[in-house]
Amino acid sequence: MKFKLFKDRKGKADQAKNNKFVKLGREIYVQARKGGPNPDANFGLKTAIANARQINMPVDNIERAIKKAAGNGENVEYDEIYYEGYGPGGVAIMVKCLTDNRNRTAADVRSIFNKRGGNMGESGCVSYMFDQKGMLVIDREKYEDLDEDTLMLQAIEAGADDVITNEESFEVITHPHEFEAIKSVLEEAKLVFSSSEVRWIPQNTIEVEGENAEKLLRMMDLFEDNDDVQDVYTNFEISEAEIERIG
Repeated sequence: MKFKLFKDRKGKADQAKNNKFVKLGREIYVQARKGGPNPDANFGLKTAIANARQINMPVDNIERAIKKAAGNGENVEYDEIYYEGYGPGGVAIMVKCLTDNRNRTAADVRSIFNKRGGNMGESGCVSYMFDQKGMLVIDREKYEDLDEDTLMLQAIEAGADDVITNEESFEVITHPHEFEAIKSVLEEAKLVFSSSEVRWIPQNTIEVEGENAEKLLRMMDLFEDNDDVQDVYTNFEISEAEIERIG
């Protein structure tokens, strides 16, 4: 019984890793198509490759996506689309997709909303509750000697909007247009990021619990399992105690 449970967990973990490889491979392909296959001349591609390396994506996968984008393989056109809606408890949800079939993706996203007690709305129905920001995440465990004041000074001098300190990480927040320049400055200071991206950050958050929390976590799992979904932005928070209760 224990062996079966281990296999189940390992299988889910492997599937989650494969899903991330697929999503990042698609992002690398799109960025290479958009700005060319040379990461030194294409910041979007450089960032996508760095994020892929952070999750130990095989080099062959990265190179295959770039070659495919350069025309050494079957070319596929992906559209970037955002779907917006509400989840259980009235939380706001934005779903970023890269798709080669808009009808399929729209149907899949709508189905996920509906199955978990939410509903997909019109474009713009929740995006006004979010601000687009650059986010550079630094793992505190890797920089035990780096204190908040030192990083704050470096980041603000580089042009960052703010630095948020969590138990496990520092989050450097930037204006989207300043993201590339600030990332380059901090990299020159020998800082390495566990993730770096321009994303949508909620202006305010809602804490959820009970049945709504359970439905939302299941909804997030379904979005994660969908290859077309690149990211999901929400304004809900769930406490550690509630996550442990749900299991």
